[in-house]
Amino acid sequence: MSLEENKAFIRSLFEVLNKHNPDLLDKFYAPNYVNHTLQLQGLESLKQFESMIYNASADWKETIEDIIAEGNKVWVRYKITGTHTGEFYGLPPTGKSITFSSISIYRIADGKLVEGWTVSDDLNLLTQLGVIKYTEKASLLAF
Repeated sequence: MSLEENKAFIRSLFEVLNKHNPDLLDKFYAPNYVNHTLQLQGLESLKQFESMIYNASADWKETIEDIIAEGNKVWVRYKITGTHTGEFYGLPPTGKSITFSSISIYRIADGKLVEGWTVSDDLNLLTQLGVIKYTEKASLLAF
């Protein structure tokens, strides 16, 4: 696939992710897909992870802000928004709105995603959910 085809493939993936139907992921991910950061092994593991996300936030949405392709890899910077309405990693629903950023790198082989790496602003997410709070001293720092 060309670089533009790879980027279009990822844009289509994000459209499907926002439909909240893990069964639609078969078209995009190889059965042996690995996300190294999230420690997900295989398509079924990924589907379970996505189901957990969708159950935690019925309005979860991922919006692409930047996309770069090089060789068989695509880098995506995206914004995630939603409302915490269901259990999330054992945290009961808070009803709080969330907005945070992530960057994912995907490797494509034979028209499917075979590897991924994801870095998210988890500190920001956990702060919005009230799981962690800045100390008085930390709140004075200009990040």
